[in-house]
Amino acid sequence: MKIVVLDGYTLNPGDISWDNMKKLGELKVYDRTSYDSSKEDLIIERVGDAEAVFTNKTPITKNTLEKMPNLKFIGVLATGFNVVDVDAAKEAGIVVTNIPTYGTDSVSQMAIALLLEICHHAGEHSNSVKAGDWTNNPDWCYWNYPLIELAGKTMGIIGYGRIGQRTGRIAQALGMRVLAYDKYKNPLLESETMKYVEFAELTAKSDVIALHCPLFDSTRGIINKNSISKMKDNVIIINNSRGPLIVEEDLAEALNSGKVRAAAVDVVSTEPIKVDNPLLKAKNCIITPHISWAPKEARERLMNIAVENLKQFLSGTPVNIVNK
Repeated sequence: MKIVVLDGYTLNPGDISWDNMKKLGELKVYDRTSYDSSKEDLIIERVGDAEAVFTNKTPITKNTLEKMPNLKFIGVLATGFNVVDVDAAKEAGIVVTNIPTYGTDSVSQMAIALLLEICHHAGEHSNSVKAGDWTNNPDWCYWNYPLIELAGKTMGIIGYGRIGQRTGRIAQALGMRVLAYDKYKNPLLESETMKYVEFAELTAKSDVIALHCPLFDSTRGIINKNSISKMKDNVIIINNSRGPLIVEEDLAEALNSGKVRAAAVDVVSTEPIKVDNPLLKAKNCIITPHISWAPKEARERLMNIAVENLKQFLSGTPVNIVNK
């Protein structure tokens, strides 16, 4: 079997191994292939007569699929699979799989890391010290930003699946109360410090709002001018789920006006971020380059699941199929 990886560098810049995938066939790994679906000739050329292809963000469209007659398997090296026309793949008899559970710990950890950076500005204070500000300070300590204690505050979590629940447990360990909004409720998770509420109650009562929901039509732009207007003054917003969950112009306006105290996002509407993204110039906004998923441990899990997906397909018992 010929196996092609179209954009393997982000998953594996050299610190993990492709060896287990090599055991399944003749493997060719490209570090990068165009993210522009209009440049499909390069994608078609690289896939060639391969029977299996893995992609992270390189798009595979219906038109592209029609020119890959040998293809039988597409493995998406991520949880989201919108880069593949899954309906067209199904029509062509091509199995499409994803990686559903590899990043629970790393993504929830990053959500809390972003929140703690807002609360303490540890990195900026460290830079200040190294620039000589402490040495030259007349007092024995100083702080350049207001510092925030989380105990006793309320975190609203939009999307209370695996990642939302893990973030919620960490928040409770910090002394926070959790309000969760999710279509599917598990009453067994409720306690004195966690309960399910409707969206309106979550926005009205939360000091911190964390986004952990998938991107659907119903959640696209869920954080917008209207929903922000119903939030507490000085609310903090954390998003390391999907960029289009937020109307970025509305969030930037709320940050600049002071309605939203601070925001931290690891994802934006278009990635890589465009120079005209309004959040780049907004006040009190931390932006990181979509790295919640990227600790080595999480990437190793992703690699192992990707290999297992292909192995199970070859055995006739495919798993993690997204286009049944």
